[in-house]
Amino acid sequence: MSSRVPDAIYDEVRTLRTDLEDANYRYYVEDDPAIPDIEYDRMLRRLQEIEADYPELVTADSPTQRVGAPPAEGFPEVRHSVAMLSLDNAFSDEELRAFVKRVSDKLECADDDLTFCCEPKLDGLAVSLIYENGLFVQGATRGDGRIGEGITANLRTLKSIPLKLRGDSFPELLEVRGEVYMSRSGFERLNEKARDEGSKLFANPRNAAAGSLRQLDPNVAASRPLEFCAYQVARIDDAYLESCHSALMARLRDFGFRSSPELSVVKGSEGIIDFCERMGQRRETLDYDIDGAVLKVDDLRLQRELGFVSRAPRWAIAFKFPAQEQTTVINDVAFQVGRTGRLTPVAKLEPVQVAGVTVSNATLHNMDEIARLDARIGDSVIVRRAGDVIPQIVRVLSEKRPDDAREIVLPEHCPVCGATIEKLSEEVDARCSGGLYCAAQRKEALKHFASRRALDIDGLGDKLIDALVEREWVSTPADLFRLEAAKLAELPRLGEKSAANLVSALERAKRTTLPRFIYALGVPEVGEATANALATHFGSLARLMDASHEELIAIPDIGPVVAAHIATFFQQAHNRESVDDLMAVGVTWSEVEVSAREQPLSGQTWVLTGTLEAMTRDEAKARLVALGAKVSGSVSKKTHAVVAGPGAGSKLAKAEEAGVEILDEATFIDRLKAFENDEGDSAS
Repeated sequence: MSSRVPDAIYDEVRTLRTDLEDANYRYYVEDDPAIPDIEYDRMLRRLQEIEADYPELVTADSPTQRVGAPPAEGFPEVRHSVAMLSLDNAFSDEELRAFVKRVSDKLECADDDLTFCCEPKLDGLAVSLIYENGLFVQGATRGDGRIGEGITANLRTLKSIPLKLRGDSFPELLEVRGEVYMSRSGFERLNEKARDEGSKLFANPRNAAAGSLRQLDPNVAASRPLEFCAYQVARIDDAYLESCHSALMARLRDFGFRSSPELSVVKGSEGIIDFCERMGQRRETLDYDIDGAVLKVDDLRLQRELGFVSRAPRWAIAFKFPAQEQTTVINDVAFQVGRTGRLTPVAKLEPVQVAGVTVSNATLHNMDEIARLDARIGDSVIVRRAGDVIPQIVRVLSEKRPDDAREIVLPEHCPVCGATIEKLSEEVDARCSGGLYCAAQRKEALKHFASRRALDIDGLGDKLIDALVEREWVSTPADLFRLEAAKLAELPRLGEKSAANLVSALERAKRTTLPRFIYALGVPEVGEATANALATHFGSLARLMDASHEELIAIPDIGPVVAAHIATFFQQAHNRESVDDLMAVGVTWSEVEVSAREQPLSGQTWVLTGTLEAMTRDEAKARLVALGAKVSGSVSKKTHAVVAGPGAGSKLAKAEEAGVEILDEATFIDRLKAFENDEGDSAS
């Protein structure tokens, strides 16, 4: 024990590590979160602070050591002490019965006397984890079964992999095999982020998981939603050995590993056939991809007696579901308009059976993806169906391309409303510029228009907007202000009083501000801060609507992409008509006085995190924006200052790491008052 580390610090570190490990276990293994994310972040940040002050307390199994390792120059070879063998496959009930018969004949027992442990076959990347005296020391890929790649640093970033085994008693040596995979929901979040950033999309969760684990920088793996599920014990001290595989899996859960919640122990061939049928039926409802089921003789003594043949065990088999990939032909391509105006090209396919479902459409995502695939109308393609999402084209078979294949061309006008299609070179997506006018965007445009930070129409919620649009009572924002209480009262669950209150709220919402009105229009990439900057710079909506691209990019923090969106939006006759219509029904605002004096926080980016007590986060944001600041949701090298209230999470830790100025609420309020007083003095 170091003489300079107080006993209280040692005790706090032990408590924090125990609590964090328990939280990981409850979240990733038990699927029963014990604490909110903000409390987890607080404990982790406190542990990081202590370890920074007392480096001698840092240990390999600390929860803080999951990230931060430097990028590797390459992965070392790892020779597996116990080979990671493949499994023989079965594709039908008859082949499953034949497998059980081979086992029963070898053991000279009846079919029904055999017990099997069954679990889904995850579609991910097989890895091996080695623990010595309870600590995670090495992780490797399967490779060729004999030699894999050492990816220990990447695997340490997965919170579902314990860095230290749970409990007071554990083996000196433990080798666990399992699958690293990515959930469907995690995969969708990853691709959505890639779309927003204009990055390349991943083809499927398996490719995303495998690609993430093979990045030389562990921080990449740490940023991806990877998970681990154990399915086998390769080596363990005899004292901890169980009599059957299912009991070993239960022991692994005690050590802190996740095993499949679908794991079942069944009898004979009919038991495993029934399990495979049930998993096939549930396949599309799971949040992760499976391509079959793995069936193992449960008794470990019988496994040893059965042994191996060639490169596969006699005591296990993989049942494979029907293929999720098939070959078909692109007959045509249609462009769908999404709720935000984004155009998505959809391939019209020659119908084909994929995983038991007839597929006739497949997403092509965007024009960049079409170029990457080099897809053309008439091409033969491989189409994949994974989960309940729309199928996608994985690869073009260019060697089969016919002479009359046609290039896929982005339309010049929206197929729904006829407005100009906008495709900026800096962006991946093409968009309909119809905005408020486009029927495909109507519901979302109205919801945005009525939202709290826009015109703030009290009582006009999403479901009510859906009902108004579906009944064709409202098609433009101006139509909202033409609604009458008597007509609204006809809607289910609204009533006369609620209808009258809504009409009153609509009347109040007519009196707004220019920044709110600009924001409410829903111009792509124009948030509150940009709307405020535009109002302050131009002073009137008329000047903004007539502004050129050059005038727009001259405004601080408005780049060429945002400027192009604004200019294109107001060039559309439909959008100008919508603005005129709103003014005709009485929507008004005060013009903004254009000041030649630069605002005190112009060009600065601020971040708010945690809970503020003297004001709401929205109020704080509004005061910052009024002083010229941009308020961001994330900390970056461009961040000027971070305001941290109680319960501040990872943003605070990132700000500390980056050396960004951090203000508590009291200091922040004093700073605001000083800036606002300066503004007032200047105005007088």
